[in-house]
Amino acid sequence: MYYRLFLLATIMLLFSCKKKGCELPEEIERIPVTVQIDRLEKPFFEASSKQEIATFLNDNPLFAERFIQRKSYPSDSAVINALYSLATNPELQKLAQEADEKFGDMASEKQQLETAFKSIKYYYPEFKEPQVKTFVSGLNQDLLVSDSLLVLGIDFFIGKDASYRPDTYDYILKRYERPNMVPAAMLLLSNRFNKTSFLERSLLAEMVNTGKAYYFVKSIMPCTPDSTIIGYSGQQLADVNHNEGRIWAHFVEQSLLYEKSPFVVNKYIGERPNTPEIDPTSPGRLGTWLGWQIVRKYMERNPKVTLQELMADDDYQKIFNESKYKPEKR
Repeated sequence: MYYRLFLLATIMLLFSCKKKGCELPEEIERIPVTVQIDRLEKPFFEASSKQEIATFLNDNPLFAERFIQRKSYPSDSAVINALYSLATNPELQKLAQEADEKFGDMASEKQQLETAFKSIKYYYPEFKEPQVKTFVSGLNQDLLVSDSLLVLGIDFFIGKDASYRPDTYDYILKRYERPNMVPAAMLLLSNRFNKTSFLERSLLAEMVNTGKAYYFVKSIMPCTPDSTIIGYSGQQLADVNHNEGRIWAHFVEQSLLYEKSPFVVNKYIGERPNTPEIDPTSPGRLGTWLGWQIVRKYMERNPKVTLQELMADDDYQKIFNESKYKPEKR
């Protein structure tokens, strides 16, 4: 049976997640970074002619190339005509206004990015902050993360009061909220540093690989609650923590760790509303959550291992073995 906790336990857990180890060490805090969030949706929706759309594209060449994918259109006139239709669409203009009201000056996102970039630079001195842009694409793309460009599709993250919301399942839709936006972008950014073995696709390998990614985000955004990073509700996170031993027992008793069937692996790694194999009330992606706990235990037992060394280590079996992960079944 999947046991639930009282509300008090949830509150205590979330409080500890926010406060414990939240402050950046002085050696990281003093690292200089430059974060400027360019709100590209503003000049875009102010355009009143196709010439102004052309100017917008020329003023933002990297954005036009990566996000708009300008070269995929048969001609410049084709992309200009398509974007002009979007810029002058009343419903899309309404969505852009709602996004502007929701996000304001984006001071919190700027602070989040500064914290994350300082931390990344500490472990990777060669890291150069990407350009940061926002855009309202009409729910066409939520995030774009590359070495030199980070685009936040803020219309995806307006929240439940938006006139239009992403066309996806309700359990995924709950993660399209403002607090989840920057952590989700940093999760994508972790791929740049997360070395994995493409030849090994067992469930355990996938668990450790995704666990490293979550550990990376928590390391560079220490004030962000675990629930926000993984996309669980506070109650879901409290429940899985309380039932950690029972969840782990399922993986062991069913001999799942070295399972390589994509169908089985996806049951525990991929998107699902729940994990009925364990309990109908348990959330999906429990394999990724367990992988995070394995990596955490490994790092606790190996305090001299740096974040950079962890992310460069593709030996998932070593990480698992040295974690000595074995939560007790309550």
